[in-house]
Amino acid sequence: MNTPSLPQRLGIWLYSRLLVLDPVLLAALGVLGGLGLVTLYSAAYDHPGRFSEQLRNFALAAAVMLAVAGIPPRMLKRLALPVYLVGLLLLAAVLVAGVSVKGAQRWLDLGAMRIQPAEIMKLGVPLVLAWYFDRREGAVRRMDFAVAALLVLVPVALIARQPDLGTALLVLAAGFFVIFFAGLPWAWLGVMGGGALALLPVAWTLMHDYQRNRILTLVDPMSDPLGKGFHTLQAMIAIGSGGMFGKGWMQGTQTHLEFIPERTSDFIFAVYSEEFGLIGNLVLLVLFLVLVGRALAIALQASTPFTRLLASAIAMILFTFAFVNMAMVSGILPVVGVPLPFISYGGTALVTLGMACGMLMCVQSHRKLVQM
Repeated sequence: MNTPSLPQRLGIWLYSRLLVLDPVLLAALGVLGGLGLVTLYSAAYDHPGRFSEQLRNFALAAAVMLAVAGIPPRMLKRLALPVYLVGLLLLAAVLVAGVSVKGAQRWLDLGAMRIQPAEIMKLGVPLVLAWYFDRREGAVRRMDFAVAALLVLVPVALIARQPDLGTALLVLAAGFFVIFFAGLPWAWLGVMGGGALALLPVAWTLMHDYQRNRILTLVDPMSDPLGKGFHTLQAMIAIGSGGMFGKGWMQGTQTHLEFIPERTSDFIFAVYSEEFGLIGNLVLLVLFLVLVGRALAIALQASTPFTRLLASAIAMILFTFAFVNMAMVSGILPVVGVPLPFISYGGTALVTLGMACGMLMCVQSHRKLVQM
């Protein structure tokens, strides 16, 4: 038999990867990505390089998703602890030799590119917790929940130290979801909630000034409309001015007159709302609901505790990211610097999301039907 040529081998590899992709998940991702690129093109009209960079980011995220989708779940389980440990080392490296931007030391400069190790822990923490509880299937003790909490709190503390409170809270939420789905008793949940409320005064004193200002601005953005409240007020104006059908693509006045800050990243939802209006927002919400709903369906069909916990956590992570960003831009939550999944500009975040969706594809393609 003739040996296949390199293009033929690449074609065979790509075809084998496409077979494991979930069509519903892939369709939702494709439409979300398309809307993200259309919105970014308008938001980055004065920074054309960002659009081309985002195309590259999407290509890289798609390649990562294809690669991860073909990995057997047992391989993901083996990689869980190494990924977590490497993530911790990178977070420690950020504190020692990280690049500081706008007063926050969150990035590592690798020469050709910069990476944000905190993004890795959004998946590293759920992975290691799913691995940990899978090893204790049917015999989870109280001490196991304490160990799991420690596995979460160490990276959260390192991320908060940068400081990056928004990402720290998201990593904390990602870890909590796994612990909760692993069987955390409701009584413990009540105790944790009460303890968190009791520690709020202490947390307030430990916050940086800008973090306290963001919370105060949420309560009364008009107290400093040209300063601390400027971001929130301008975003709310943009959302409201979009009306029912929006002003039209590339026609957003708040966007193109540069009233919306960080309009390509954290506040891109304000750009989208201004140009596509309430109808566009409803379409976006439906797409995210389809994405999260399909992820939860995949979790229900998973064949092992590891894959079930991992898929459940990824579903809730996607929901949390989207909800927090939209609520932040709408003035419901404080500004915490959380990007809108598949819409906001960003390399590390997009690749991380591609990896997460690849894990969902992996879980779905390796499920086992229960014999009745």
